[in-house]
Amino acid sequence: MANLPKSPLAPESFPNLPPIAGCRLGAMEAGIKYKGRHDLALWLLDEGTTVAGSFTKSLTAGAPVQWCQESLKGGSARAIVVNSGNSNAFTGQAGRDTVQATGEAAAKLAGCLPS
Repeated sequence: MANLPKSPLAPESFPNLPPIAGCRLGAMEAGIKYKGRHDLALWLLDEGTTVAGSFTKSLTAGAPVQWCQESLKGGSARAIVVNSGNSNAFTGQAGRDTVQATGEAAAKLAGCLPS
């Protein structure tokens, strides 16, 4: 990864995280906003994992927020995708299409339906 300026809010070091049963984590550089840093994470969860979400009350919530609100009504998930570097707001149909494609790709990796 490139040597980028360190945020004043960043901790001096990070603890070693032990494996979490039922959860596999991955991160990569996807070039979403900046080159040379991990900006995309994927968590694959075992079948039967219970999840919940806390969402903005803004009437301008982006397509990813709206998709998550609808998808989490069942209280379970097999994958979580997290990106950084952009807000995904006010993207219209292109944003909804991107969220759908992202959900489908994550579902394929997790072996489940994208909802």
